Order: sequence, then C-alpha cells, then structure tokens
Amino acid sequence: MSNRQSNPEQGPFRADQLRDGDRYELTNGHPIYCAPSGRDHAGPNATGAALLDSDPDVQWTGVDAGYSPDPGTLRAPDVSVAGLTGVPGGDGGWIPEAPPLALEYAARGQDEADLRTKIVDLLAHGTRLVWVVRLIGPRRVEVHAPGQPMQTRGVGEQLLAPGILRNPVPVAALFDRAAAQDLILRNLLQRRGYADLDAIHKAGREEGWEEGRKEGRKEGLEEGREEGREEGLADAILTLLAARGLAVDDTTRERLRSTRDPERLRAWLLAAARADTLAGLFDA
Repeated sequence: MSNRQSNPEQGPFRADQLRDGDRYELTNGHPIYCAPSGRDHAGPNATGAALLDSDPDVQWTGVDAGYSPDPGTLRAPDVSVAGLTGVPGGDGGWIPEAPPLALEYAARGQDEADLRTKIVDLLAHGTRLVWVVRLIGPRRVEVHAPGQPMQTRGVGEQLLAPGILRNPVPVAALFDRAAAQDLILRNLLQRRGYADLDAIHKAGREEGWEEGRKEGRKEGLEEGREEGREEGLADAILTLLAARGLAVDDTTRERLRSTRDPERLRAWLLAAARADTLAGLFDA
C-alpha cells in the first residue's frame, strides 16, 4: 500500500536523496510512501522471489530492489529480475536502469492508482514485462507489456518471459508454495546440468534405484512401491553429489538409504542441488 502524490509536474526530490531502507519510491520527483507488507502479501512474495531466482537463465533477482533509470524515478518492484548490466556490483546504490521483468503482488488494500502509475513508470523506462499477481478474487496474473493491451492468465495457464526466463512459470506456482518448490527443484537441477528429477533417477539406476523399483513392482504392495521410490530419491541424492565431487562417507550413505520419509528425502535433494559443501547438509 502507498500514499500517492497526484501532482503531474516534476517534483523536487531525487533518487540520490533516498537511502537504503527508506520506505519511499519516487515518480517524476514525487515521493510515494510504501507501507510494510502484511502476511497475505509477504508469504507469496517470498515464494515468487525464490521461484524466479532459481530459473537457470537468471543471474540476479531482488526483493524490493531500487531501480533509478533517471534522477526523479526510483521504483522497487516486489520482485524483479535484473538484466546483465543491472546486476549489482560492489559500489552499492540504486540500479541505474529498469528491470526486464517485475513482479507485483496486489493484496487487500492495494491502491490501484499507485499500481497503475508504477506499471507505467516501469514500462516507460524499459521494463519488458510486469506481472501483477492478484491475491484477492479469482487466482490470476495480469501481464503488462509496452504497447500491448493487458492480458490475464489464470490457473492452468503459463507465463512466458522469453529472453529473461528459460522456463515457463505456471500461474498456480505464484500462489501455491508446494507447486513452486517442485519448479524450484527442477530449475536448480538444470543449473547443475540435469534436465529434471527423472534425469537424476536415471543416473542413479546403476546404484540401485532400478532394483528398488522392480522390487516394489514385484511385491505388488504399496509398501514395496514406496520403498522403491524412497531408494530412488536416496540414490538420486548420491548421484547428484557424486557428479559435483561431493562424495559422502559410508555412514551418511547408509543413513540416506535407510530413510523412509519421502518428504525429508525431497528436502535433502533440494538442499543438495543448492549446496556447495556437505557441511550441515543432512542435519535436518
């Protein structure tokens, strides 16, 4: 939410007068106060940020990152994907351009006039796509692009950002944390050179996954099927770690293969795709 200054003339303020942490944005030199996010807004915001950041083609993603393409403009989208020239370096300060992709979550109390002004500012300064996730009413995402009418995508549809994101983003994943986590896992595996979880499973067959799966089918029991799936996840973790030069000791290997909690195994697999060392990886 924010309080809009409606004066269309050039205002007196400049982006360099604002400091990191100030709760203001600027449009045409006029300040706009930005209130803290409520629970309904903050949770999906974190999910969306994690999802976009995991895409294999994304170099940097920011939450409330400040973009100042001219002295009188400072905009901080809820989530943004920076272009290669806008990836922050060591000098700090505002990013001197507009993000290629901006994500805004519109929750209860959203000032629609402010939102429209923000979209116009971003698109006018070079943003290629603004996705507005509507948290009130039917689940949907509004897609804004320069020179094009606004389009709406609903649950069951996908969002595309060619040249920015490698993978499509299902609308549902911007609302549903579990759906987002599945896509995050896929994206992280792609960053490590695997197409998806099935590719990890295939790579792990030589270490026992196929045997576990056949064993489950042979018994024809749910317990057997679950055991085969759990062994497959364990071997997928071991295969991923080995491919990255992170070999585990026999104790850890046995712990993985004896674990019968698929949710824990999936969490470990997700952690393994992110981790650069084994330190603390299996503490949870």
